[in-house]
Amino acid sequence: MTTRAVYVIVLREFKRFFRQRGRFVTTLARPLIWLFIVGAGFTKIIDESEHGSYMQFILPGIIGMTILFSSVFSTISVVWDREFGFLREMLVAPISRLTIVVGKLISGTILSLFQGLALMIVAPFLGIEIGVLQIFWMAILISLVAFSLTAFGLFIAARLTSLEGFNVIMNFIVLPMFFLSGALYPIDTLPDPLRWLTHLNPLTYGVDSFKHVLLKGGETLGPEFSLLTDVLVVSTFALVMTFFSAKAFEKS
Repeated sequence: MTTRAVYVIVLREFKRFFRQRGRFVTTLARPLIWLFIVGAGFTKIIDESEHGSYMQFILPGIIGMTILFSSVFSTISVVWDREFGFLREMLVAPISRLTIVVGKLISGTILSLFQGLALMIVAPFLGIEIGVLQIFWMAILISLVAFSLTAFGLFIAARLTSLEGFNVIMNFIVLPMFFLSGALYPIDTLPDPLRWLTHLNPLTYGVDSFKHVLLKGGETLGPEFSLLTDVLVVSTFALVMTFFSAKAFEKS
């Protein structure tokens, strides 16, 4: 019963995503705009001969941004379901609250994985060599980061009662998380107060883990933490957020 319930929840989220054509197109267009417009603009003011290719550097960050927006905003369905009464039907169904949480987490993770891997198509055009091994490790890391961010979004969505409140809070949280993740510029170039905030940002370690796979390194435009540190921080954040998400649903 539990497995079937999780499957139904995941299938429903997939159908909702692919039926919303505007959301589907926006999801694919947003990272490309950031990559080729914002990235091209920043390239003009960076000495690539000294620091390496900025377009290559920004790709892991754009993948991180895609996962962040996709994972967090996939949980908006919780608020939507609450407003239209469907969440009440799920909560009174003969399934545990944890089953609902797991279904939402799996669906958000898979959708983000699909979108993150889709961006790997542009890597060869930026001069980044991509093989089966790189795709394999990126799939694992993207899944881990997506799972943690979906759990984070689910924890917040479980406490909100309106779509307007969700959008305000998410934009207040999501955009600072992106800009303070080392996605657009190296962390060590930031002032001390901002650099400390980046160290508290879980997305920072997710983006850094992508750099380990996609970038060859370099003092300025390479990874800034060890891969083990990145995985441990993101995994810990995922476990903590999953626990609090389950607790939030129990209270609801």
